[in-house]
Amino acid sequence: MLEGSFLSHLVELRTRMIRILGGLVLGFLPCAFFARELYTLLAQPLLEKLPQGGQMIATDVATPFFVPMQVAMMMAFVITLPHTFYQMWAFVAPGLYSHEKRMALPLVFGSSFLFFCGMAFAYFAALPLVFEFITYFAPEGVAVMTDISKYLSFVLSMFLAFGITFEVPVFVIILVRTGIITIAKLKEIRPYVIVGAFVIAAICTPPDVVSQFMLAVPLCLLYELGIFIAAFMIKKQNQEAQSDASIAPQKDSSEQKDTPTKTD
Repeated sequence: MLEGSFLSHLVELRTRMIRILGGLVLGFLPCAFFARELYTLLAQPLLEKLPQGGQMIATDVATPFFVPMQVAMMMAFVITLPHTFYQMWAFVAPGLYSHEKRMALPLVFGSSFLFFCGMAFAYFAALPLVFEFITYFAPEGVAVMTDISKYLSFVLSMFLAFGITFEVPVFVIILVRTGIITIAKLKEIRPYVIVGAFVIAAICTPPDVVSQFMLAVPLCLLYELGIFIAAFMIKKQNQEAQSDASIAPQKDSSEQKDTPTKTD
């Protein structure tokens, strides 16, 4: 019995993984066709900050081909992220209670939206400031000519750092709703979270003050947002529980009145 259940879960996991990979492939095909344009768009934050005539270079023979393909794969991952999250949710949904299912689906789409917001914040706000800061301090006579593969690696790390950072409200809500931690405890550890945010920013970003503040400050603000949303959800849940508790005695009393009494 247990072996059959375990095998069925493995088959279901394989099916979900195949669907995730299939979605990535379908997303990659159109992105690969526009791979050059996608890389040019990705490189705009740096190209706009380079001096007049500044450009990027490729030091390896195959880099001009592989790097745009990697950008196309990254774009396919971003486009299919909601589909990936949905497949993950569909795999764990059968083992969830009804109230957990109602919470899980909004969290799936909320996680996708917040990850996109994190990447957009990095692209439109953080990267331009970081590159302006870096190019400003370039010594006189030094031509800033970044290798395209090194640039891609740097941008991907920034996207990942900001994307995960913007997931903080989701993590906070899950911790509170599952009972792992309370709202009061989250408020109590707030000073440690602020210090930890700057430590994480120092590790995940380049060694400049601008990018560290651009990551640490949103992390702290999103932590507060997660506390606010979690407190609102707990308050609403308590109100519904009180409403149900007040309705139940009234229903029981009405049923007792309707029940006929036995006479001798």
